[in-house]
Amino acid sequence: MSTIHVTNGDHAAEILREALQTAARDERVIPLKDDLAVGQLRGIDDNPETRALFWQQVLIEHKFDFISKLKEQDALLRELAQDSGQVVIWHGQSASDQLTLRRVAYTLRNTPQRLNEAKLTHDDLPLVTAADGTMQRRGRQDGATAVGMFTAAELGAKLPTAAPISVLRISRLALEWQEVKQINSDTRRWRDNTFVSGTFSDIDETILQIANDGWQEARRLAGEVMGASFGFLVSDSIALWRCRELVAAGKLEMRGDFARLSDAQLRRAAH
Repeated sequence: MSTIHVTNGDHAAEILREALQTAARDERVIPLKDDLAVGQLRGIDDNPETRALFWQQVLIEHKFDFISKLKEQDALLRELAQDSGQVVIWHGQSASDQLTLRRVAYTLRNTPQRLNEAKLTHDDLPLVTAADGTMQRRGRQDGATAVGMFTAAELGAKLPTAAPISVLRISRLALEWQEVKQINSDTRRWRDNTFVSGTFSDIDETILQIANDGWQEARRLAGEVMGASFGFLVSDSIALWRCRELVAAGKLEMRGDFARLSDAQLRRAAH
């Protein structure tokens, strides 16, 4: 019987494909590309237009058809539901990975016997020597993990751990997905195994705390924001988008091309 692996994002899919190839396993990997931790979700399973408009606003520098991209993803999910093979959803301890798990559980709720999971946590990361000479886990200080943070060898070691998800848990995961969609908040944080709704204000406040009166590269500022703890992993595109919104609101000043903010410089606006 065939097996299809599902990841959150292209990067995680590439690493997993390498792990499967090393293990001599000719199995398909499907990446789901929407960062579900950010942006409103209501109607996402019925019409991709709202999500497309959100990402069009965020990724202003990228000129492609977002609606077509999300329609392709919807088609992949429908194909997944109609297939007869086993499905393994890979997920770490991050809001986006956990939401992807719940969306897949919702998609396969009528064929629960097909759904398996491969779980990754901070404890699965190797110990490394820190700057002070102590041994620490590789990864983030807040313990958040995503599949894309692991190497192919580390994912390969987890291949045998993939296990079926109980029918009862699949029902609960599918229900949680429905609830999260209805709440329809700006952000979703993963804290104590629970989703907590939030707004973009936390990111904005962090940006303004990091910014100072001197010019600094927007990329560097965004990188610092990505390392902060919000209860979800902030991507560079989201960090730069919030910088752009703060420039438009007059709270940051910019030196460079507004349409190419990643190459610009920023500083806190004078009051």
